Formats: sequence, C-alpha cells, structure tokens
Amino acid sequence: MPKLWALWDYHFPHRPKHVNRPYIESRLAYRLQELAYGGLPEGICRHLAECGQKHSKIKIDSPLGRGAERHLMPGTTLVREWDDREYRLTVTVEGLYQLEGEAKVFKSLSAAARYITGTQWSGPKFFGLIDAKGGKQR
Repeated sequence: MPKLWALWDYHFPHRPKHVNRPYIESRLAYRLQELAYGGLPEGICRHLAECGQKHSKIKIDSPLGRGAERHLMPGTTLVREWDDREYRLTVTVEGLYQLEGEAKVFKSLSAAARYITGTQWSGPKFFGLIDAKGGKQR
C-alpha cells in the first residue's frame, strides 16, 4: 500500500476517504494507461454516451430528473472544489447522486450542494451545469 499511496499522491490531488485497495488499483491503472496512450477518443466517448442513454433506466421523461439533471447519464462524475476540498458526485443507475468516498446518496443535485456547503444552493448551478442566468453550460 505505501507504493500505491505514493503513486496516488503523485497523480491525484486528494486521497479517497475510505481505503479500498481494488478501487485505488483500478483508478491508478486507468490513469497510467491514460497518460501512456491518451484518453478515450471522442468517437468512443460519444458512442458510450449513446449506449448509456439507450440502455439507461433513467429516461428523459422520467420524474427523477428535471432540466439539466435529467440529461446526466449513469456513471457521470461531477467535480467541484469547495473550501479547499474536491468533491466528486457520481450519477447512479437509479438516477441518484453518490458522493465519492462517503456512503451519502442524494435524490437531487441541490441536496448534494446543500450537504457540501451547509447552505441552500441550486444544484445545477453549484456543479456548473447551468450559468448564473439559468442557461445551460457546455
């Protein structure tokens, strides 16, 4: 584990809260491959997004999501820094939002933003999905 942590510290800004060796190994393996061979080509990323949309249990007309939230595919990870800490929120196949490193699961982006900040926020604005005027970001 000390060698894995040394690699982790070199490639990532923060350590995960909960130590899970298989997770650490897989993240490091992907990162090293990404550096050696480059990330996924745009065409493959687009194909994976289309497959996710086609096979997802979350449908556009589902009551689980409104506005910007309903377009997030399972596996999407939103990253936000707040108070010198990086937060990663992953969309689950059920359309919920899991906070990385914690057992916290939220029904909405706004609930996650409220948990992180301790104040009322628009989740899509907090995570940069829409701008201050309510328009969608790209």
